Amino acid sequence: MIAGGNSVRVDKSPMSSVKIRIRNAGPATILDFEGPLKLGETQEEFRDQVQRLIAQGSTQVAVNLAGVSDLDSSGIGALVRAFTTLKRSGGKCTFFSPTKRVQMLLKMVRLDEVLSLAEDEAAALARI
Repeated sequence: MIAGGNSVRVDKSPMSSVKIRIRNAGPATILDFEGPLKLGETQEEFRDQVQRLIAQGSTQVAVNLAGVSDLDSSGIGALVRAFTTLKRSGGKCTFFSPTKRVQMLLKMVRLDEVLSLAEDEAAALARI
C-alpha cells in the first residue's frame, strides 16, 4: 500500500498545474485532485497514477473531485479510463464531491449514470 500523504505535482504553466495527493482510508486509496483535468500532462499523470496504484496492489480507489478546477473531454476520458481500468483489475473506483461544473459536464454526457459518483467521501468509501 501507499503511505498516506504522498503527492505528485505536474507543472507545465501556472494555469495547468495539477496536484494529486494520495492517502489511505482503510482498504481504500483516496486521490485528492487539485487543478484542471485536461488534455496534456494533467490527464496523463492521473492515468499514470492509477496504473501505479494497480501495480502496487491498490485497486480500491476513491477520487476526490472537489479540487478539479476545469475538465475537458480528455479529462472526462481519463475518469472513464480510471473507472474501467480499476474494474477490469478486479477493483472499484468511485468519484466523490464533484464541483457543480464537473457534475454538470458529467450529466451532459450522461456519465453521471455510468460512473460511481458519490456526494461525499463517506458515501464513496461506503461503496468500496
